[in-house]
Amino acid sequence: MNDFELDSHAPKGPLQDRWTQHKYNARVVSPANRKKYTVIVVGTGLAGASAAASLGEMGYKVKTFCFQDSPRRAHSIAAQGGINAAKNYQNDGDSVWRLFYDTIKGGDFRARESNVFRLAQLSTSIIDQAVAQGVPFAREYSGYLANRSFGGAQVSRTFYARGQTGQQLLLGAYQAMSRQVAAGTVTHYSRCEMQDLIMEGERAIGIVTRDLVSGELESHLADCVVLCTGGYSNAFFLSTNAKGCNTSAIWRAHRKGALFANPCFTQIHPTCIPQHGELQSKLTLMSESLRNDGRVWAPKNIADCDKRPEEIPEQDRDYFLERMYPAFGNLVPRDIASRAVKLICDEGRGVGFEIDGKKLGVYLDFADAIKTQGLEAISEKYGNLFEMYKRITAEDPYTTPMRIYPAVHYTMGGLWVDYNLMTTINGLFAAGEANFSDHGANRLGASALMQGLADGYFILPTTVSDYLAKQQPLKPENYRQQAQQTLQEAQQRIERLMNAPAPSVTPDDFHRQLGQILWHACGMAREKQTLLNAIDEIRELRQQFWQKVRISGDSRQMNQTLERAGRVADFFELAELMCLDALEREESCGCHAREEHLTEAGEPQRNDSNYSFVSAWQYSGDISKPKLYREDLHFDFVRPSIRNYQ
Repeated sequence: MNDFELDSHAPKGPLQDRWTQHKYNARVVSPANRKKYTVIVVGTGLAGASAAASLGEMGYKVKTFCFQDSPRRAHSIAAQGGINAAKNYQNDGDSVWRLFYDTIKGGDFRARESNVFRLAQLSTSIIDQAVAQGVPFAREYSGYLANRSFGGAQVSRTFYARGQTGQQLLLGAYQAMSRQVAAGTVTHYSRCEMQDLIMEGERAIGIVTRDLVSGELESHLADCVVLCTGGYSNAFFLSTNAKGCNTSAIWRAHRKGALFANPCFTQIHPTCIPQHGELQSKLTLMSESLRNDGRVWAPKNIADCDKRPEEIPEQDRDYFLERMYPAFGNLVPRDIASRAVKLICDEGRGVGFEIDGKKLGVYLDFADAIKTQGLEAISEKYGNLFEMYKRITAEDPYTTPMRIYPAVHYTMGGLWVDYNLMTTINGLFAAGEANFSDHGANRLGASALMQGLADGYFILPTTVSDYLAKQQPLKPENYRQQAQQTLQEAQQRIERLMNAPAPSVTPDDFHRQLGQILWHACGMAREKQTLLNAIDEIRELRQQFWQKVRISGDSRQMNQTLERAGRVADFFELAELMCLDALEREESCGCHAREEHLTEAGEPQRNDSNYSFVSAWQYSGDISKPKLYREDLHFDFVRPSIRNYQ
């Protein structure tokens, strides 16, 4: 691996002019020449589908890959509450600058100014694009698009389609991509998983994939590769992510030289249905939008925790978010709310199911909202979310308060990218949740959809074209040796998984054990000795995995156990890096709460003089000895301050 200086290539000058000037300086490929270039897009959620549609519309040859049956099954459909944009339709003082500041502050001043301001600028164009595609955003009686509030903001800027915003936006991107499939500019491969990155020197020139139905390995060459494969929350086993979500694509790229940035920055979402059993395999998110009208509370007295909520009188209820953070109340950012809920449950005032001897839950109550607004109004706004909750818990949230508890949700860490969204591997781009670029140490609600679509519709078409304009079109016949070598390496890895010396434990059992270690050491709270112990435990468990993992069936056919085993193997390596990163960062910021660095009130205590940087880790050949690079963060337009939501 080579030593190098991290360069974000962020433009200079007035913040509001940087993206415009950068686009002007970017090179372009003439329309007649675009069909000579091939772009691979891995992952077809919001970022991937919008990128593929945009690049195909421009005339490039695009190959897209997803492991689901269809791009419509991407995890982007699970985003419920909305998408932010600085349209200021409510005339309540919103602006691009306010959205920029809220996002920088929400991330606890651990993100680049240039990237975040560009995101805020592009937010308004995303709404226009989606409306033009027919996305059915909620509207006021007047016909204007409706807005609601989300955590970390004191204005209404979140556009939504009931509780199905991600699904509707994905359908818009998918239909745009499907149009290009029909036009012949995009070739799509479903049920196909990336196994490795094909390299020519320090340049990415393609990928090796495994057909999940036939088991066949194939190589695909291209002029550049774009990874839009989402985040890595499933390293924790229990998360709000779909069970298929994984880190394998970006992790295999990391092992080929792409730096991994801020791996310990993993977001805990406060509004999830609590775990109800030790053998549960997934958690369900309830939209943050519910905190607009729902009030979060817990019993004041431990003796009341076993009572039904309607039996607890008003004077014995602690609306603790409203008490602790009067300015923002129930709409404090996710990391703030999650730690507050944990604090209440640690005091013994949790409700609901008991896990490991502790009740893990608090109430989200809509009684006041129903009384003031009426049942019909609440049903119109949240009906499908209430129905989902009732189906899962067999409790009616119209009459009984919901129970919620924090769960692992989104990952702010990911592959390090520069302003062009290119990784440290030439020709390899990463977009959406697969990169680290826009959210710092905590993502504000309704910003994930915004980033994915900004990257796909507006940024990658410019930056990919700029890269391709400097390259001669690739001739696949000249790189068969590199493709064959990578394919053989992928086959050897599969054979190693299939032939453990003492196969006796399933991949899911190993994954569950790993998740418990990671949750307790690198979840809502982190502490030095706990992290050191976790690193040792992960290393030992990883050795057992390669000795004892049991995979039935054949690798040359459909084999879902083999799929899971490959992903769990990558989670083991990533989990160690997450703990190493958390151990190295001797401060608390955003979601990263080191117990040694909290105020007396339990709030994060940043160390700007020593840790105002992006941690970017390089694979050294030894997974336990990665090399750390630092990208210093400079703030020219905002002044890092204490994150006060009181």
